[in-house]
Amino acid sequence: MSSAPSRSNDPVGQVLTDATHALRNDIQALGVPAPVILIDGRSGAGKTSLTRLLLERWPLDASPQLLALDSTYPGWDGLDAAVEDVTRNVLIPHAAGQQGRWRRWDWGAGEYAESHGVDPGLALVIEGSGILTPETAMLAGVRVWVESPADSRRERALERDGDTYRPHWERWARQEDDHVARDDPAAHATRVFVVP
Repeated sequence: MSSAPSRSNDPVGQVLTDATHALRNDIQALGVPAPVILIDGRSGAGKTSLTRLLLERWPLDASPQLLALDSTYPGWDGLDAAVEDVTRNVLIPHAAGQQGRWRRWDWGAGEYAESHGVDPGLALVIEGSGILTPETAMLAGVRVWVESPADSRRERALERDGDTYRPHWERWARQEDDHVARDDPAAHATRVFVVP
């Protein structure tokens, strides 16, 4: 008898597995060699886990480029600034067939560090809170909103990041609230997944 957990014992894992399958089909249906996939949701919703599964089961021959917005937010008040920077310097050039660039934020030093190029000939997956806006939606073929109850999100996020994140939870949540109210990301999504 298998010791693997049954599907009913891991509802989060099952949702993420089913979501990955749906996204693989969506990406293949686009029929383009360098699709753009945006994965948005509030902190702790399951974006990173979904992204990891999708990259492990990527449906196209060439591997995609990954841009995690956690690497670009300029500090705890930087949600909007990162999205604006990535839109201008990565998504718009990628859509025009030009190389883009993004800058890594060094959280320890509190400043920008090195920059990274983005190849317009390769698929691009961008994952992070705030990335799905009316403007970015026009630049991506697959757009995902991951929804999850606040208590579940907080528990997962603080389990992952612990004391580093705890003092900033409310501060970051206010920026997410502003994003949801202003941009209505779920309305621009091609897929909405609800994670328990």
